[in-house]
Amino acid sequence: MQISDLPRITKKPILYEKGTAEMWGDDHISRHLLEMHIDPDSDAASRKRSTIENTVRWICTFLGTGTSTVLDLGCGPGLYCELLAKRGHDVTGVDYSRRSIEYAKQSAQKNEQKIRYVCENYLDLSFEISFDLVMMIYCDFDVLVPGDRARLLDTVYRALKPGGLFIFDTLNQKAPAAMKIPGRSWDATEGGFWRARPYLALSETFHYEDEHVILQQHTICLDHRQPSLYRFWTHYYDPERLGGILVQAGFTPGTFHDGLLPDDGSGMHDMVSFCVARKP
Repeated sequence: MQISDLPRITKKPILYEKGTAEMWGDDHISRHLLEMHIDPDSDAASRKRSTIENTVRWICTFLGTGTSTVLDLGCGPGLYCELLAKRGHDVTGVDYSRRSIEYAKQSAQKNEQKIRYVCENYLDLSFEISFDLVMMIYCDFDVLVPGDRARLLDTVYRALKPGGLFIFDTLNQKAPAAMKIPGRSWDATEGGFWRARPYLALSETFHYEDEHVILQQHTICLDHRQPSLYRFWTHYYDPERLGGILVQAGFTPGTFHDGLLPDDGSGMHDMVSFCVARKP
């Protein structure tokens, strides 16, 4: 890599322009992600254990007293699935990370829980009228570009029984200020999250105000190689805009719930809203 290439590589891209690398199938990164997921005191990949427990208790207030069928999209290592299964629900978890799904399966077997886990892109699922509840937690809904978001909502709609619920969380309009956008940082390390060998990570956050989109861009530079460019597009929503999207997909406009996350000083509790939409 030439230093003279960096201004071109790291400039603000056009909206939804893809990066040159993706992390979900990377063996080194997936190992670090799993470690972050199962750390009960970290919000880095999943939320803290106490927050997950509180979220599950809140979700269960929308379920009946008997056994409900639940689909957890982007389930990771099954942290929510196991808590729901302990409450007597029939749970299916889906995630694209093979490492996370294998961990979830082993944990369920160890705890003698009958949870179905599927390693697949949730946009490609073909469930039909199977679930009382579909859930998607940790703002996974926000990372979907408009075309994929429409596919996801169609998938969820088909998977739900009539009257079924779609519960998910999303960044709200307070997110840009809370995340201090724009921002820039760099990190030179002997090895870490992105690679086992020494690398330089150039990270920058861009704001596309008209589209309500935030881009987190990471340029990973190694000796004598082309940099790897990771781009994570994230939307934030207000109730009116998101309600219109849900109605267009056939759902009710949804009810919005704030203040469900604890105030840990990061501002996350203030910029995340939960939405409950129903299939008529």
